[in-house]
Amino acid sequence: MNKTRLKKYAKLIVRCGVNVRRGQEVIIQAELDQPEFVKMVVDECYRAGAKRVSVDFSYSPLTKSHVRYCRESTLGTLEDWQLARWEHQAEVLPCKIYLMSEDPDALEGIDQGKYARAMAKRSKLIKPIRAKMENKYQWCIAAVPGKKWAKKIFPELTAPRAVEALWEAILSTSRVDDDPIEAWRLHNEDLAARCEHLNSLRIRQLKYKAKNGTDLTVGLIPDALFAGGGEVALGSGIYFNPNIPSEEVFTSPMKGEAEGIVYSSRPLICNGVPVENFWVRFEGGRAVEVGAERNVEALRELIKMDDGAAYLGECALVPYSSPIRESGLLFYNTLFDENAACHLALGRGFTNLLRNYENMTEEECHAAGINDSIVHEDFMIGTEDMTITAVTEDGKEVPIFEHGEWAF
Repeated sequence: MNKTRLKKYAKLIVRCGVNVRRGQEVIIQAELDQPEFVKMVVDECYRAGAKRVSVDFSYSPLTKSHVRYCRESTLGTLEDWQLARWEHQAEVLPCKIYLMSEDPDALEGIDQGKYARAMAKRSKLIKPIRAKMENKYQWCIAAVPGKKWAKKIFPELTAPRAVEALWEAILSTSRVDDDPIEAWRLHNEDLAARCEHLNSLRIRQLKYKAKNGTDLTVGLIPDALFAGGGEVALGSGIYFNPNIPSEEVFTSPMKGEAEGIVYSSRPLICNGVPVENFWVRFEGGRAVEVGAERNVEALRELIKMDDGAAYLGECALVPYSSPIRESGLLFYNTLFDENAACHLALGRGFTNLLRNYENMTEEECHAAGINDSIVHEDFMIGTEDMTITAVTEDGKEVPIFEHGEWAF
């Protein structure tokens, strides 16, 4: 891959993604793939004025070994130094960059129940510290190719050619062209205009229907807003883009208000395994029944992670003609696949979508209807024939999506 283009991508992640400012600390999380590109990102962070840049490398096969050999009680605990590191982050609010490249099948064959329970215990330890950071720091999730991920998408190619093909797919869908930062400025303007229109409608319900059997009604929070593209860190006022790529306009629904059934349109990578051709049925806002052709146990364990895991935390609108869908690729990676289709998320909602959230406590945000959970798992439901109808506070029905596309 052309190094000049890769440097543009690194600059996009640093300057437009997390938007590093002088004197800030940066933490980069990455697998062992593409170390040369990780160095490009580190160098770009320093050029942007970062005080210190730390890189945390991980390796999925090691995670699989830990799950296999460690006791559940060990997996579910954190050492004092690990908790102290989280406390440090809550104090200094570093920028965080997540470079995804892991094999979609990396954790195939593990004990899903053991892993899910251990991660739930760890998440509960981190949650009160993370709450101190909520909405206050800049972060960005982006991707680089891994060999096994690339071969999953391009099995007919040799590993080097598959990696090259995946690089091209990542860069093109992330708008890495002649001037990526200008391309993202224009893209953010378009998403902001759509949010402004949706927020003007005062929507109270979204009704989803598709020929695959999806028939779902979701209630919305009166004081919740639609958002998309970039957002602003609380306190610092720094504008950043948390996802590269991103095609969605989204909101957090009212906890407890979802009725009906919804069918997936793309696989979900859940706890390191692909859940394929699945469905979820809701009653009283709660996922009361799920089914899948493959790895249904991972989905069942997900909705048992805590009391909020079976409720919805997000409704996201993505046109069927998005660049990710038009690439013709199934990425087996939620960052991309969620931006190929309308999607929902089980688990945690977004408190910063409430009007006046900065003057509310976390408890007040949850009381207003934002779901609380240690998990947030997006799953794709958009199809070529999907219709979404909004019901406004005065009872009017307004088409939002027709034939999988924006109706306005």
